[in-house]
Amino acid sequence: MKEQRLTAIIRHIPNALTVIRLLLTVIFLGLILYAPHTGQAKPAKVLMTAFALFVIAGLTDIVDGPIARRFNVTSRFGRIVDPLADKVLVCGSFLCFAIVGQPALANFHLPPWAGHAIRWGTAIILLGREVLVQTLRQIAESRGVNFGAVISGKIKMFVQSFGIGTVLIGWSFVSRRWGDWFTLITYLAVIGFTLYSGLEALHRPIRQSFAVSCGQEKSAAPTKESTLLK
Repeated sequence: MKEQRLTAIIRHIPNALTVIRLLLTVIFLGLILYAPHTGQAKPAKVLMTAFALFVIAGLTDIVDGPIARRFNVTSRFGRIVDPLADKVLVCGSFLCFAIVGQPALANFHLPPWAGHAIRWGTAIILLGREVLVQTLRQIAESRGVNFGAVISGKIKMFVQSFGIGTVLIGWSFVSRRWGDWFTLITYLAVIGFTLYSGLEALHRPIRQSFAVSCGQEKSAAPTKESTLLK
């Protein structure tokens, strides 16, 4: 009886972790938006609190998958909300960075429009890629085609997460020119991997091949011999 009760509790852990990740994401994004209002050029305490929440949110994403597979936990809530929480965390971060004007890249003495173009352009590319891939995934799966995550998407997610950490740490502690170069290169990598994974998604099949469809129809249709035997 105790084992059954414990198993029942454990089966709710993945969804609970997803909800926790969403709550942490809301607080995390709120801290990013609040940081410029502290009156400090380097609001390290606020940003490092945000960074800690970001790491914890990432750990919940790593943990909930193995738990769900171990106990064979699947739910409509998890299938919808879990990937949504990841998108809100990543896309929301870059949107908030654009809103607060970070990274500033002050050592490059860029005109204001150039800085806005880098920040908002990156955020729009990330958001556009996610809308595209989610649309393709919905179409493919409605047709019975598997459109699960691939290696390029996982690498993209890692690079984007690295980019978020880079901005937070640079904003908190780094004022030298090399820091701006590192951040700029990281942003270019984020854009590159995001575009590549989006283009790769465009080339993935979203409908069953003709041969597979015909094979399914033939297997479903009764043969002449089977009809005679009946």
